[in-house]
Amino acid sequence: MTGNSFDALVLRETDDGVAGAIEQLTDADLPEGDVTVDVEYSSLNYKDGMALTGAGRIVRSYPMVPGIDLAGTVAASDSDEWAVGDPVILTGWAVGERYWGGYTQRQRVRSEWLVRRPGTMTSRQAMAIGTAGLTSMLCVMAIEEAGVAPADGPVVVTGAAGGVGSVAVALLAGRGFEVTAVTGRPETQDYLRGLGARSFLTREEMSEPARPLESETWAAAVDTVGSTMLAKVLSQVRYGGVVAACGLAGGFDLPTTVMPFILRGVRLQGVDSVMAPRATRDAAWARLATDLPAGPLESITEVVPMSELLERGPSIVAGQVRGRWVVDPSA
Repeated sequence: MTGNSFDALVLRETDDGVAGAIEQLTDADLPEGDVTVDVEYSSLNYKDGMALTGAGRIVRSYPMVPGIDLAGTVAASDSDEWAVGDPVILTGWAVGERYWGGYTQRQRVRSEWLVRRPGTMTSRQAMAIGTAGLTSMLCVMAIEEAGVAPADGPVVVTGAAGGVGSVAVALLAGRGFEVTAVTGRPETQDYLRGLGARSFLTREEMSEPARPLESETWAAAVDTVGSTMLAKVLSQVRYGGVVAACGLAGGFDLPTTVMPFILRGVRLQGVDSVMAPRATRDAAWARLATDLPAGPLESITEVVPMSELLERGPSIVAGQVRGRWVVDPSA
């Protein structure tokens, strides 16, 4: 960032499709909003990969600065709630899809989208957590609110090597749960074991068509996959258990029956982090600051320069990313 100019990754729609490039912008280029943030870090999520590759029409209009997360410091404010120098986090609210997002050194946003970064957490750590970690924490909170405790039995996490799954494994293990991790990549088992997973299932065996009811196995589950895998998990949940569903990496369909719900009292709890109210976000971030061990968080994090995002975007869409990629907009 030099003077009033700064670097941003800008996606533009062309006759040949979506093209992206690092461009120099000024404050005059920024969208409407009442708080301007000096962005210190962002992160790369599945939605970001879709935006960068043009998959799924995740971006609603162009030009677009993608990046659904950002963390930094307030540089200017017309809001009574935020002052210059305040440490802030922004996740969700369709930023990076409908509104300009975090792949930039400076961004102007709406004050109501921001939460205060916990004092014990750096911007880098906040983005190592990001939307993925926030979603994971909301899933853990949903399991706890359903009354499920570690003594009730093992829990399963699907898509465990991804961003949401990795943090969910670490959080649940840290709370004393016996965690089984589902992954399609056997080479990630040592990594997941380091986060606290005790046992493993393959993607293939958990993607087989489920019978209406199978052996009661799980007290609870965090599902990031959807489709046939979610149906399989539901058929295996113990009486009174809960499944926190937060993703659709395997598809948005759900080929199941009512049997788990009416015969075992199983609960399917949807978890959304995009439009979650601020009070819920504040509670989740406070928990993340205390409940997520720094060691496991560091072990799942890689910092990547913003200049490499266009090359890396396809990897996360293809499910080839392990853990969390934190984006440095100054590199």
